[in-house]
Amino acid sequence: MMIRPVQEADLPHILAIYNEGIEDRIATLETDTKDLSFMKDWYQERTTRYAGFVAYEGTTILGFISLDPYNPRPVYQSVGELSVYITRTHRGQGIGRQLLRIIEEHAITHGFHKLILFTFPFNKLGQKLYIRSGFRIVGTFKEQGMLNGYYVDVLAMEKLLPKTIDDQI
Repeated sequence: MMIRPVQEADLPHILAIYNEGIEDRIATLETDTKDLSFMKDWYQERTTRYAGFVAYEGTTILGFISLDPYNPRPVYQSVGELSVYITRTHRGQGIGRQLLRIIEEHAITHGFHKLILFTFPFNKLGQKLYIRSGFRIVGTFKEQGMLNGYYVDVLAMEKLLPKTIDDQI
């Protein structure tokens, strides 16, 4: 498995993985699957600082990670929000851990101080990944959104980053 920055040609594959996450109801409060124009807009938002990476084998995209602004206010410019999606057939195989490592290195070299993410309390596989990667649970937003006709809680998690990659050692 290899990891590289997202390319425009990856968008149909990323879209399929993202839509799996929507359909499986384990990774997002989105309920309607997306189309390629949605993914193209997402891709246009990728910058040098707010990047996306894909994990792949051969021509198969196995998962992707996205670093996005947490909040547009200038005081939050050092806080990045993460999204991680792995295709159904490859979840739990260490791909997410490697994507997190790459995005953290990217975040450190681009001046981020902290990474945050949001996950469901019932997404135990995701929580295990994040905790093993050094994230901590900050708290729970009770009944944060409606999913399948029920209000669901959302966990907020964070990780403070070292100033340089060498500080991680």
